[in-house]
Amino acid sequence: MKRELVLAPGLWMPGAAMALLAARLGGKGYRVRTFTYSGRRPYEGNVEALARFSQGAAYFVGHSLGGVLMLDMLNRHAELEPQAVVLLGSPVRGCLAGRRFGGAALGRWMLGECRPLWEERAARWSRGAPLGVIAGTRPFGLGRAFGALPGPNDGVVCVEETAVDGMREQALVGQAHSMLVVSGQVSDLTGRFLGGGRFT
Repeated sequence: MKRELVLAPGLWMPGAAMALLAARLGGKGYRVRTFTYSGRRPYEGNVEALARFSQGAAYFVGHSLGGVLMLDMLNRHAELEPQAVVLLGSPVRGCLAGRRFGGAALGRWMLGECRPLWEERAARWSRGAPLGVIAGTRPFGLGRAFGALPGPNDGVVCVEETAVDGMREQALVGQAHSMLVVSGQVSDLTGRFLGGGRFT
């Protein structure tokens, strides 16, 4: 029996960007559906659209903003019953690079309605299912165009910005932000966590 899994890509990323990860997880016995959305549209609308899309799913994997959406959606919608959740480079505590980018006129337009999410905020997991976080440590990405990022980071998101209170485990990988969704190491770690609730 196929296990239903929902993927959510990051900001400005088409659903096709998740195709390789979807294929790899599909090969592990999951029936994968990819949620697509516009980050410039109202955030609350995207959260509710994801909740409707996720009916019947038990496994969830979100990259970047897609992971932020998933965390908020699953914390709010008790009718959904996740078995395991993995967030990939998701700035759940805000994003310094995003705040810097949003300070310019073009950045404000491109970030649209999701801009407030990049402010510093708390991130908690209130469900019983295991939640795992994968964060990149290769500092190569557009975020560095607006200044150096403090501490370990993936070029867009700092490792400390990905931590969720209540997460079961965090894994660090030597990947840049956009490469998290195509990395074989990341897909292996994700499959391991979805299947057993641990990266190790």
